[in-house]
Amino acid sequence: MTASLILASSSPFRRMLMENAGLTFSAIAADIDERAIEAPLEREGAGPDAVALVLAKAKAKEVSERFPGSLVIGSDQTMSLGSEVFHKPKDRADAANHLSRLSGKTHRLNSAIAFAKDGDILWEHVSHAELTMRDLSAEFIDRHLMRVGERALGSVGAYQLEGEGIQLFSGIDGDYFTILGLPMLPLLQKLRELGMIDG
Repeated sequence: MTASLILASSSPFRRMLMENAGLTFSAIAADIDERAIEAPLEREGAGPDAVALVLAKAKAKEVSERFPGSLVIGSDQTMSLGSEVFHKPKDRADAANHLSRLSGKTHRLNSAIAFAKDGDILWEHVSHAELTMRDLSAEFIDRHLMRVGERALGSVGAYQLEGEGIQLFSGIDGDYFTILGLPMLPLLQKLRELGMIDG
């Protein structure tokens, strides 16, 4: 291996996916203001894919400038219902509103990854997953949020698919890694192409 590998993230889920895949890397959070980067994109009407990709590239670029010679992986995920981009719920009432609006509909998770070295973007990719939520009554949403508590505020859709959130769904089209926010199959393929891991 000619360069060190860095994951520009503090996400325990993304770190776990990389560790489980047998990768040797450091995890260093990017020092960027995500909302400040996102705001003008939303004003300009940027789509959810573009928002996720811009943020993934910003994270990879910022960390790669601080660690010369390292290959840095940036990632970000947006959730969209049609053209509307969702953000993490602010409180339980906001989480209930999210689930109510997603009830009976199919939404999309847009998971972007970008590789950077010395401030230059080398590669970028976006994977998608489509998730169909079953029809949920207001009473069920309330009981569900009572059970999961603060965990509902930790994800953009107000659910964790790897936990009780799975009960909210009637159908899922997409891979597990994309849903968790780090599309591992294209990521590993690119690392092999770059000679960073055994091919």
